[in-house]
Amino acid sequence: MLKKARILAAFILISSCGSYNSIDTFYNAHKNDDQVTAIRVPQFMLTLISGISPEMQSLVGTTKDLRYMQFSSPTPAKTDFLNKQMNGITGNSFIEIYRKNNELKRNVVSIREKRNTVKEILIYNNNGQTGSFLYFNGNFDPVKVRDMAKNNQFENLGNEFINQYTQDSNTN
Repeated sequence: MLKKARILAAFILISSCGSYNSIDTFYNAHKNDDQVTAIRVPQFMLTLISGISPEMQSLVGTTKDLRYMQFSSPTPAKTDFLNKQMNGITGNSFIEIYRKNNELKRNVVSIREKRNTVKEILIYNNNGQTGSFLYFNGNFDPVKVRDMAKNNQFENLGNEFINQYTQDSNTN
């Protein structure tokens, strides 16, 4: 009986640790922070967002979940904390395809694959004053994703996304 309880306790501990390092957990933990813009796009809105650019159209076409978050990162300690949290999310299960570090500043593009399809794309930026992530879940062409990362098209995608989304929200 005691052995079963220990095994169950170990399983619960491992499960809870694994779920801590996820986009869901990060999003839910920070969406109520001060100076945060958090957007989780419902399916019906994805068609509006696909009009931002041809790149967005190719990404949004198969997207099942799209989230964007912009947050304050006013101190080196906060920037380091956020960088470490994002590294925890992408650490083992994502493949980093692009990274640009400048002291604490970060620009990272990571993907999660299943066979020959990219299933998730996570774009994280932090300039030491503000940070953001843009997350896509769906089925994406790995060649297109690689080309976008190679040509730095992901770097400004978050800004384009938030500008388009706020414009669409303001006109409705």
